[in-house]
Amino acid sequence: MKRHIPNLLTFGNLFCGFLAISYIINGDYRNAVILIFIAIMLDAVDGRVARILGVSNELGKELDSLADIVSFGVVPAFLAAHTYFDGFGTYGILMAGLFPLFGAYRLARFNITPPTETLKHFKGIPITLAGGIVTFLVMFANRIPVMIFLIIFFVLAILMVSTIKFPSFKKIGLPKYGVLITLFLFYMVYLFAKARFEQVPIFFYAALATYILYVVVRFFKEKDPRFPIRRRQLPKRFKFKLRKDKK
Repeated sequence: MKRHIPNLLTFGNLFCGFLAISYIINGDYRNAVILIFIAIMLDAVDGRVARILGVSNELGKELDSLADIVSFGVVPAFLAAHTYFDGFGTYGILMAGLFPLFGAYRLARFNITPPTETLKHFKGIPITLAGGIVTFLVMFANRIPVMIFLIIFFVLAILMVSTIKFPSFKKIGLPKYGVLITLFLFYMVYLFAKARFEQVPIFFYAALATYILYVVVRFFKEKDPRFPIRRRQLPKRFKFKLRKDKK
C-alpha cells in the first residue's frame, strides 16, 4: 500500500494542472494560480516521500515527468497566453507554446541522466521552478510591463534547455522550491485578510494543511542537517608496548 502513496501525490499534482486549465478557460486566473502552487507543493514532496518510504522506482519518475509537463509547462504557458500575450492574438499563443516544448525537452534529458549526477546538480533550471516563476508573475499581470515579462519568459525557457548547472537540493530534508512556496503562503494570507476565500474549494485548504504538516514533521525529524558539521578527526593514540629486558 505504501508504494502507492507517492504516486497519489503525483496524481494530485496532475489533477491540479487539469483543474487549473478549466479555471483559465472560465477566466478565473486567481484560482488557477492557487492550483499551480498547490501542484508545486505536491511535486516538492512526492519524490522525498518515495525515498523516505523506500519505494522509489522508474514508474514514479516517468509519472512525475508527465505530471510536470502539464502543471508546470502547459498551464503556465496557458496563463501567459491569456494574460500577458492576450493582445498578440495568434502570435501570443505561438510564443506561449514554446515554453512547454522547452520544458518537455528538459524533462526528457533529465530522465536519461544518471541519478548520481542529479543528486549533485541539475542541467538547466527545473521546469517546476520555471513554471512557478511564470505563474507567480501572472498574479501581477496588471503591474509588470509585457516586454519585461516577455524577456523573463523566454530567458526561463532557454535556461531549461541550457547546460548550466544548478545546485540540487535532494539531500536536504526540507522541501524544494522553498522561496516560491513561501511567497505563495504570503499570498494566501493576503487573500485571507481580504476575505476573498469564499469561492476557494476545500481541496486547497486540505492540500495546504498537508504540506505544512509535512514541513513541520521533516523539520523536527531531520536526520541530515542543512550544514553538517564534520567531526574533527582526533589524532590516533599510539600504543607503546613495553619491551621486556632481555636477560
